[in-house]
Amino acid sequence: MNAVDISQRDGIVTILLNRPKAKNAINFEVSEAIANVMNDVETNPDIRAIVVGSAVDGVFSAGADLVEASQNRPSYDMDGPNAAWGLAGLTAKTPRVPVIAAVDGLAMGGGFEIALAADILVASDAAIFALPEVKVGLMAGAGGAVRLPGQLPQKIAMDMLLTGRPMHADEAHRLGLISRLVDAGSALETAQEVAATISKNAPLGVAGSKATLLNLQNGVEQAHVARWERNATEFAFVMASADAQEGTTAFAEKRVPAWSGR
Repeated sequence: MNAVDISQRDGIVTILLNRPKAKNAINFEVSEAIANVMNDVETNPDIRAIVVGSAVDGVFSAGADLVEASQNRPSYDMDGPNAAWGLAGLTAKTPRVPVIAAVDGLAMGGGFEIALAADILVASDAAIFALPEVKVGLMAGAGGAVRLPGQLPQKIAMDMLLTGRPMHADEAHRLGLISRLVDAGSALETAQEVAATISKNAPLGVAGSKATLLNLQNGVEQAHVARWERNATEFAFVMASADAQEGTTAFAEKRVPAWSGR
């Protein structure tokens, strides 16, 4: 079984996370597969839109694979040819074409960060979003702390980042986080309909509109450059801490972590 199912039809690439036993946790294999798709998209003018969803019922993604992290195994390419794309192959930069996320269940940690990185978010009323990294000694370093304040009111974003509390679909839609709220089980279908509508429009106009709205340069929103730099500094500090090792180890061992503040 592939960790990611990838298909292409009528100018639309559909990416489905498919690690049912791990609740679609993001590991190196997942990140590399998606990053490779992003590289292909950048050089293929026939691709008009990307849909990211799940092949697993009830879950979009539980986030980075903390079991592998506890074994010091990287979740993505950190210094190789795909490093620029970041966790899940699309959280650190964005491709030229629109990305539509289809969330129909749990989107935690890195899974939520995929949704935040998407240009359009289609979610069902069964969707639940959270950034629980602080509960396991980490921080939302794959764009959560960078993007969330621009997509939710600042104090609500801070609440989610510091407490790790979940946000249900109805609240997320009311606050403007979700582009389209649909019935449970129909997020992927709706996302593909949105992608089909986009694919019928003028490709240069679509790409230019996206680039202008986000003020993109090399796939990075220029308004976020300084925050990404600060994020890299803070993330490196947190990841090197004893608490980061303790948090991921405690998660893997299914016990309460003992924080040291070091």
